[in-house]
Amino acid sequence: MVESYSKNANHNMRRPVVKENVVQFLRQLLASQPHHLHELEIFAQKENIPIIQPEVAAYFRWLLETIRPKRILEIGTAIGYSALLMADSSKESTIVTIDRNPEMIALAKENFSKFDSRHQISLLEGDALDILPNLEGRFDFVFMDSAKSKYVVFLPELLKYLSVGGLIIMDDVLQGGDVSKPIEEVRRGQRTIYRGLQRLFNQTLKNPALTTSLIPMSDGLLMLRKNEEKVILKD
Repeated sequence: MVESYSKNANHNMRRPVVKENVVQFLRQLLASQPHHLHELEIFAQKENIPIIQPEVAAYFRWLLETIRPKRILEIGTAIGYSALLMADSSKESTIVTIDRNPEMIALAKENFSKFDSRHQISLLEGDALDILPNLEGRFDFVFMDSAKSKYVVFLPELLKYLSVGGLIIMDDVLQGGDVSKPIEEVRRGQRTIYRGLQRLFNQTLKNPALTTSLIPMSDGLLMLRKNEEKVILKD
């Protein structure tokens, strides 16, 4: 049994912002994932480990097959599901993924050794705040699926490494609709996340150096395109 996530850790994955009957209808229409990814989906569900939802996985596959990024950066490896999905969807890409959870790192290494047949994925162990300043080169696509309150903290460093024209996608930014409420109506334990996401929205959604889209898929995706080399973030 995986010990890193409690029974309540996956709270917002059970609160999609799209009606449940619509979600189930969409999932019935989706093409099946390759066998190894389907195995990881089953494992994640059994162990209550957050991974991207099927409709997001299908969207990623379409997007990456379309844009074909050369270098991908991921913050939040977990068991390696999304990194393996991205590798399968964009076979010429190289992927750098970062995680600090020892249990997740061990599982991801095991999964990469079995399923990363083209050796596309490099796993960096540690806190992203420590690792990001020491990365080399530029990235064309960044996926963030880590601590939601840290998205706004990571963003300035990520933008330095993002190519002009590159994309950043951040997962679970609507928090089951909590972001639409006054803070007094949000559970106390979620208020740090709430504040961080509100800062993130303020810095990005009307920023002239970015093209942005907030997509109500799963628990919400924030998509950013970097249009200029210098991006100024203001609260």
